[in-house]
Amino acid sequence: MTPVDLSTTVLHAVRRAVGEDALRAPVPARVRVERTRPGGRGDYASAVALQLAGPAALPAREVAEILRDRLTGAPGIAGVEITGPGFLNFTLDASAGAAAHRDIVRRVREEGERYGYGDDLAGQRLGVVHAREVRAAVTADAVRRLLTAQGAVVRLSCEGEPDADWARLGVATDAYGKPPAGPGADRPASGVAAYGRAADGPDAPGTPLVPVRPVPAGDTAATLLTRLGPDAARWGLLRPAGHDHAPLGPELIVQTEANALFRVRYAYARTRAVVREAGRLGVVVPGDGEDIDATEASAALLALLADHPAVLAAAARHRAPDRLARHLEAVAGAFFDFHDAAPPLPVGDEKPSAAHRSRLAIAEAAGTVLAGGLSLLGVSAPEHL
Repeated sequence: MTPVDLSTTVLHAVRRAVGEDALRAPVPARVRVERTRPGGRGDYASAVALQLAGPAALPAREVAEILRDRLTGAPGIAGVEITGPGFLNFTLDASAGAAAHRDIVRRVREEGERYGYGDDLAGQRLGVVHAREVRAAVTADAVRRLLTAQGAVVRLSCEGEPDADWARLGVATDAYGKPPAGPGADRPASGVAAYGRAADGPDAPGTPLVPVRPVPAGDTAATLLTRLGPDAARWGLLRPAGHDHAPLGPELIVQTEANALFRVRYAYARTRAVVREAGRLGVVVPGDGEDIDATEASAALLALLADHPAVLAAAARHRAPDRLARHLEAVAGAFFDFHDAAPPLPVGDEKPSAAHRSRLAIAEAAGTVLAGGLSLLGVSAPEHL
């Protein structure tokens, strides 16, 4: 287990404690872990319990005990001790790293672009309602995709009659108008289902309604489609948090590293190029029983791939597609760093080795996660750029 893996594991424990209402504190963006100093216990230590004690209104040692209960037995961790005022000290299981990496890559290969989908909302019926405005429509559509990926049954409705150009942005509205007050209140729409509340449908009486109201784009769908095209328009509308203004200028269509959308899609295209070239060279990914030879160069990327399910769940829970967009940017950046530091394919006179096979598997998994994430945002993932 790498420090990045450990940090992610501890962060998951914090999220779990908050989700279970054992801790009432904001979840930090990251958890810092450090090598234990000489004379200390374990391999790594973290002061996260001291960081959370104030907001949680609990003694730091009590916070540490809450987290220890959720970390004991976690893959890659052999033991957790509490020292001093509330420091968490970790002893790692050296044998678990390769197995954990193998499991991540295996899961991505088995689940494909649906890797990270969950059942947190299985059986729930939700109605997503948005204003008659293009950013609200695209955001609501992405929220529906995220909620559906967590098992919910979702109906998308607009407060006014939908703009016909929204369909070119991938938005399919199920109904429009205010929820009917009683019999005969259904409102027909051209090409859109009337807003009738089926007795057992996702818009049945009592179904929770999820309002989506981001800062308006200030442009129409037709204008954005003409200026940017559907993919860049959707990314530009979804990438900023809903409470922030969405920059929708020409920077979204330039093919440079400064354009986050280009970097994400180029990273995916590069993974596909690597897989194609590997096939030509006869390099194959490790089999089910073989370990993934992860190195420092791949640690950050593998940690992000491992965190993908939690990111999808959080994006759905907070109705925040921007979380997924930022995650894809991080995956793309980590892939390029990994690719440059540990090329997945032989270079020059090199012969294909077990290391190349491991790197190929990691690159392929990264591409799958990028493609799946872009699909949930309604953005295409071309194999050639």
